Amino acid sequence: MIFQKMVSQGESFTLLAVPFFVAVGVIMNYSGIATRLMNVADMITGRMMGGLAQSNVVLSALMGGVSGSANADAAMEAKMLVPEMTKRGYSKNFSAGVTAASAVLTPIIPLGICLILYGSLTNVSVAKMFLAGYGPGLFLTVLLMVTVYLVAKKKGYIGTHTHKMPLKECLKTLLDAFWALLIPFGIVMGLRMGSFTATGAGAICTFYCIFVGVFVYKELKLSMIPAMTKECVTSTAGVMIIPNI
Repeated sequence: MIFQKMVSQGESFTLLAVPFFVAVGVIMNYSGIATRLMNVADMITGRMMGGLAQSNVVLSALMGGVSGSANADAAMEAKMLVPEMTKRGYSKNFSAGVTAASAVLTPIIPLGICLILYGSLTNVSVAKMFLAGYGPGLFLTVLLMVTVYLVAKKKGYIGTHTHKMPLKECLKTLLDAFWALLIPFGIVMGLRMGSFTATGAGAICTFYCIFVGVFVYKELKLSMIPAMTKECVTSTAGVMIIPNI
């Protein structure tokens, strides 16, 4: 009976959104989308105390709006940001702590996977759950940024750049990340207008990220498929065990 219940729980149409959004996070890491979101985060926070740590927090907030997977966010930042932070003098404890703490933002800010799980298990509208996640998610983002600022000021962690970025360079960064920033707005608007369900949104996001990675940024290669598939399977298994506990 235990195994029958686990299988039947996994057959939920709403829960099909989970592997799709996990795949979105993994594809973003390999397709160059996450790198461009990182550039936007650095543009916003680069001049603050603890610039890279602040970018870590902002990037998690942006990843929440795009992938919704804390596992994908933490894995991406551990590979991309933590080595760079330690290279620039940040302690390993601080770098790992900021990455772990900020990854919690990703499931809260829509399109969070936890919101999909909760909506599925309690028969609550997933679209309304998404809209309800913005307030707490942005509030936690601000609190984390304040905390990072205070710690960075105490430890002397300076920003990544001291000069103000020229407007032309800011616009170039935003245009480069346009395809990535378009995802959360398109998905939330589609859900609110009833154009597709949460599961449909996950499928659309997955194919959209593949399209952008292959044809726009041209960084997604066939040779990456085995590694991407492995990450998707292991991450999905870790998340999908939650509804069956």
